[in-house]
Amino acid sequence: MVATGTVPAASSSSSRPAARPGAVIALLVVAAFVVILNETIMGVALPELMRELDITAATAQWLTTAFLLTMAVVIPVTGFLIQRFPLRSLFFAAMGLFTLGTVVAAVAPGFGVLLVGRVVQASGTAIMIPLLFTTVLNVVPAHRRGRMMGLISIVISVAPAVGPTVSGLILSVFPWRAMFIVMIPIALVAIALGARWVRNLADTARVTLDVLSVVLSAIAFGGIIFGLSSIGEAAGGHAVVPVWIPLVLGAVALAAFVVRQLRLAGSDRVLLDLGVFRHSTFSIAVVLVVVAMTTLFGVLILLPLYLQNVLGLGTLPTGLMLLPGGLLMGLMAPIVGNLFDRFGARPLVLPGSIVASLALWGFATLSASTPVGLVVAVHCLLSLGLAFMFTPLMTSALGSLPRPLYPHGSAIVSTVQQLAGAAGTAVFVTLMTVGSASALADGGTSTVDATASGIHSAFFTAACLSLAVIVLAAFVRTPTPASAPAPTAH
Repeated sequence: MVATGTVPAASSSSSRPAARPGAVIALLVVAAFVVILNETIMGVALPELMRELDITAATAQWLTTAFLLTMAVVIPVTGFLIQRFPLRSLFFAAMGLFTLGTVVAAVAPGFGVLLVGRVVQASGTAIMIPLLFTTVLNVVPAHRRGRMMGLISIVISVAPAVGPTVSGLILSVFPWRAMFIVMIPIALVAIALGARWVRNLADTARVTLDVLSVVLSAIAFGGIIFGLSSIGEAAGGHAVVPVWIPLVLGAVALAAFVVRQLRLAGSDRVLLDLGVFRHSTFSIAVVLVVVAMTTLFGVLILLPLYLQNVLGLGTLPTGLMLLPGGLLMGLMAPIVGNLFDRFGARPLVLPGSIVASLALWGFATLSASTPVGLVVAVHCLLSLGLAFMFTPLMTSALGSLPRPLYPHGSAIVSTVQQLAGAAGTAVFVTLMTVGSASALADGGTSTVDATASGIHSAFFTAACLSLAVIVLAAFVRTPTPASAPAPTAH
């Protein structure tokens, strides 16, 4: 049993069955991969859903936006949940919600029920990722965390990257409901294995939930993500409300949320302990994680548009073009984790940021005549650079915290990843839209060439910003364990 530094609940650890931390972590990694995969699986399916459900693109986009919004609302509460409830209960809650949402989506007779299914799915997904982070930090000693966080990097970075490919392959043979049907047996197997393997690896604490903090966080993170997700719709004239309204409302609520957390600091009522940002290693690593996730999601939204609207590829070829980069990132994650255990963070993050920057400069050269092979090669180069960044950054960020702050650090990292994903999509789409409109305004430019020009503008801006990332990467440090080593996972 691993102590968390909090006041234990009344239940005694002596009655617990023998735990198998290695099996628990493996199961959590697989379960998390499945649930996170659903974050981006809808993108390729939207055209078919628009035809079958007779909905507009702006309406269909809510299937992804609502997923992100739910994640943003639920994740900040997971710090409290992980402290208050045992691992076994949270695992079944997360997988139960995900499975229920998947079943609802699979049998949905129309858009409304499908949207409800996506929201329930996201509720389970939001619990799973911070739960995985915190479990690894509690049971894996510092000298082996790089290897384990490498596996988590597969979940965080590769699952969203291969989502479009998976959906493209399924939709090339089956109707859209198959995207959900294939997930159901996998989720049920995970639940069955969880009943056998998952045990409570850490004590719980009788912490108090501050309702006002929950409300403020929901308005803050929900408003910001909704506003960012609406930028692309606003550019096409389909925004439900003016973009500035949710952004301003979210920003005001975020400021109030920060003030509230600072006032509650040190008490058991704090929802997210912002004291984690007093650790410079955590702060620098989180900033770079945000940039990396923004880049990843921005590329995931722009490359399919480029491949389909500029190069004229179909849905399935587009998904297959993105597969090599996603697979490369997955293959590199455990290797980078082992290298982190040997050499630390900076020797990996700095070269990774340079490689990612070179890839973005390569994307900035895309045009209507660029060979498909070159696009795939540059995407693989970007995936390689990001693979050298994700694992060291997340391990450094969370490993620099004292053990009592693990749940809060995990929740904060997961929250900013969602914000970064929404921001990447919004920023890249906006830059592309502005660039395309400018090219069309000049006259004598075809729609295809204008789209290519807009995509060039987006990638050029990202490439310029990547130079600043290289500078910041030079300040990344390998953390010194802030607490006693945890027992080795078996």
